Amino acid sequence: MKLTDLSIEISTDPADLETYGKDWTKVYPPRPSAVVFPKSTAEVSQVLKFCQDHDLAVVPSGGRTGLAGGAVAAKGEVVLSLERMRALGEVDSLAYTVACEAGAVTEAVHEHCKAHGLTWPIDFASKGSSTVGGNISTNAGGVKVIRYGLTRHWVLGLTVVLMNGEILRLNGALEKNNTGIDLRQCFIGSEGILGVVTEAVLKLTPLPKESDVFFFGLKDLNSVFRLFEEARRSGFTLNAFECLSNECLEVVLRQRSWKSPFSELHAQYVLLEIERPETADARDRLESWLGGLFEQGQVEDAVLAQSPKEAQTLWAMREGVSESLAHEGLLHKHDISLPIHRLQEFIEQWTHDLATNYPGMKPYIFGHIGDGNLHVNLMKPESMALEKFRDSCRQADERMFSWIQKYEGSVSAEHGIGLLKKHLLRYTRSETEIELMRAMKRIFDPKGLLNPGKIF
Repeated sequence: MKLTDLSIEISTDPADLETYGKDWTKVYPPRPSAVVFPKSTAEVSQVLKFCQDHDLAVVPSGGRTGLAGGAVAAKGEVVLSLERMRALGEVDSLAYTVACEAGAVTEAVHEHCKAHGLTWPIDFASKGSSTVGGNISTNAGGVKVIRYGLTRHWVLGLTVVLMNGEILRLNGALEKNNTGIDLRQCFIGSEGILGVVTEAVLKLTPLPKESDVFFFGLKDLNSVFRLFEEARRSGFTLNAFECLSNECLEVVLRQRSWKSPFSELHAQYVLLEIERPETADARDRLESWLGGLFEQGQVEDAVLAQSPKEAQTLWAMREGVSESLAHEGLLHKHDISLPIHRLQEFIEQWTHDLATNYPGMKPYIFGHIGDGNLHVNLMKPESMALEKFRDSCRQADERMFSWIQKYEGSVSAEHGIGLLKKHLLRYTRSETEIELMRAMKRIFDPKGLLNPGKIF
């Protein structure tokens, strides 16, 4: 019996192999043997059981927006694409839930729930491409984690298919279920190495009320953290607190041919989104708080979006950083997290180390200050040879990750370990933790055929 005998759509077209065999990492050449497009959980079960019986490795595939190589098929694996599984169920306006298939696009879920005054509050720049299954598999975060938390906080139930074809239906739409180990949580964030998520019951929340979006210009890094402290104490509900350096903003403006919202340059910028209070004195309170920031010298300049379109433009300056940097030149990038109270110390230590030991290596730093997540980037100088750049990055990385370990941070805040960061796992996880994870992998996938080579 052959895979084609399953009567499930399959492709070996070179263009499809190229497209579905890679993710946004763009580091590993895609070399899958085939791409399979099941249309239901039952068909996923058939495919996985067949592959286990015939010792065929399988790589699950969603929107492929990850940056750690977690969806790469580089060694002849079968790619299991869930893009044909995009069904969205009815929104339950009483329970605040919606059921959907794993291939549903994040933004489509938002639009589907919006008509009911509800939302699934997992939001990031790639929401137009990322899928629910991928979000669950990586426990995605994004720009609103400061208010809503991670994906795992917004998943009530899962349908998961194991490598042997067995279907698990975990927790359904239950809010409470204290009946032993919550297996659902084992699959959230496991990067598809334990089972394939095919369906989910998502927990929803009311759409946020009207918000105000500020873009602040600040004189230094210390001012960023002072502003964060003031924002926390303000009494306003924070939806987002995003930071980017002047170097990052300049790249965005250059790559997109945009004008700066400020008349002068500033060392650091903060995008702050606050939910507007529904009180008669809301505007007065906001203006008073803003005035206080200027009086105390905590900010140098500020722009307040005067319309939803202006707010969208300000957000685009922050969300466009990653893509703009990629167009600017060759990047060496990391997605890390630290305890919030250690962020400033880490940034200052890392940038000082670069300036002292690696002159010419320009840092680009941006991220979600409100949840401790930083995106740290180095761009290859035009005059530096490629091998010299890579060697310098390796050396700088060793020093950087030793500090992350010292500060009890994480080598991957959002995109997982995948293929790209396997050698770094030891900086965040103990040997005992790693062995326990390996043991779980052996239990769920004894032959090691599901998303092989990822994480370990």
